[in-house]
Amino acid sequence: MDPLDTPVSRRLKSVKRIIIVLSGKGGVGKSSVSTQLALNLHASSPEAKVGILDVDLTGPSIPRMLGLDGHGVHQSSDGWVPVYADGPEARFACMSVGFLLKNKNDSVVWRGPKKNGMIRQFLSDVRWGDLDYLVIDTPPGTSDEHLSLLEHMAPVHDRLSAVIVTTPQAVALMDAMKCLSFTRAVNLPVLGLIENMSGYVCPCCGEVSNVFSRGGGEEMARREGMQFLGRLPVDTELVTLLDEGQGEIVEKYRTTASARLFAGIVDKIMD
Repeated sequence: MDPLDTPVSRRLKSVKRIIIVLSGKGGVGKSSVSTQLALNLHASSPEAKVGILDVDLTGPSIPRMLGLDGHGVHQSSDGWVPVYADGPEARFACMSVGFLLKNKNDSVVWRGPKKNGMIRQFLSDVRWGDLDYLVIDTPPGTSDEHLSLLEHMAPVHDRLSAVIVTTPQAVALMDAMKCLSFTRAVNLPVLGLIENMSGYVCPCCGEVSNVFSRGGGEEMARREGMQFLGRLPVDTELVTLLDEGQGEIVEKYRTTASARLFAGIVDKIMD
């Protein structure tokens, strides 16, 4: 039996690139970066097909950020049908445990084996179809979910890569280094590092205040020999948009200052 022929490899055979978004600690805006990455990849071409998989099983926030709260997942003869953030156009697929909860405020209290089984189902049972990019939002740190992901996706390892998200302050950078160490231990290529919350732009006067200092992520990337993808300031317009969880996120996001900044990051990722 061919070890590369698995239910996961068969399901993902038409996915060209898989990008795993990592952070060493919580609170650095990893899920908002994952959401923006998927939105910008979707906007990169009129034909681009993108999926986003939320494996932050105990804190699924992607449905809310994409304005998809309350949507359910339907079963078809070919597996689970993802929820599409762009409606009938069906170029922006999303899957999350948040769609499977009876009440969105229910806690997910699972041990490792149950998490492992859920991740396997997301990879092997969801009808992803043809995708140019699959963005995977992971929990903070390096835990069961990360190991399960890499174990199940071993047959498609040549299509995997990672993006590391940090904030500029020293404590976050220490944990980002552990994340980088993890990628090296499991031979996961890193596309680069994003320094999030790098300054706050006053919506009234435009003055930039470095709330969490500035430049720490760029210095870490230089020191460790990886690409610095860019820095993102705190954008109150983006915060409001993602917090509201309203529909038409694809169109609304394109008008934000963050979308214009993130476009440069996506150009580097697509190179």
